[in-house]
Amino acid sequence: MAAAIAETQFHVLAVDDSLPDRKLIERLLKTSSFQVTTVDSGTKALEFLGIHGQDTPISLHADHLDVEVNVNLIITDYCMPGMTGYDLLKKIKESSSLRDIPVVIMSSENVPSRINRCLEEGANEFFLKPVRLSDMSKLKPHIMKSRCKEHCHHEEEDLLSNSNSNNSCNPTNNSSSDSSNPTNNNTDSANNSSGDSGNTRKRKATEDEILPKTSRSKAQLAAQL
Repeated sequence: MAAAIAETQFHVLAVDDSLPDRKLIERLLKTSSFQVTTVDSGTKALEFLGIHGQDTPISLHADHLDVEVNVNLIITDYCMPGMTGYDLLKKIKESSSLRDIPVVIMSSENVPSRINRCLEEGANEFFLKPVRLSDMSKLKPHIMKSRCKEHCHHEEEDLLSNSNSNNSCNPTNNSSSDSSNPTNNNTDSANNSSGDSGNTRKRKATEDEILPKTSRSKAQLAAQL
């Protein structure tokens, strides 16, 4: 399973309002064998991901790829007009369907409070510009971890589903087993009833044998008198 994931060409959505920076990150990602889509604002990134004021994404197509969108990682500039990279990060982590996608923030300013705030909000990495080719090697482990987590989650759901299916079958078996018991109990009752009737007949036969003998003894005594 891990080998299959390793052979997959991962899709990265790069967000930056600066054209030179956007071209640079696109070239670095493609050199590192990533499939890349670039947009110039956080709003367009959300539209690409299918969020239009709703939490549930819709199916979209990358213009130059003509394939169904399946973003494995998002890398975004921090300082952008309108929606900042931090705002985009929050939107993604607030979405139940997108929150597991790894997010990397880029910035030309080394501000510790800004970095800590992004990491606390759920960012996986914080790169200082200019981004270098060596930084690209840090992306794939986050994608692999996310994919493995997703796979394990699906396995847990399958196990839970199978467990529920097995539990739903057990009451039927128990019911069948219980339903057979009354028959056995009725049979035992019938056997006991037959036994009681036989004992009663035996007692009556014994009494019949004893009573005539008693009558004959009284007659003999009368004759002798």
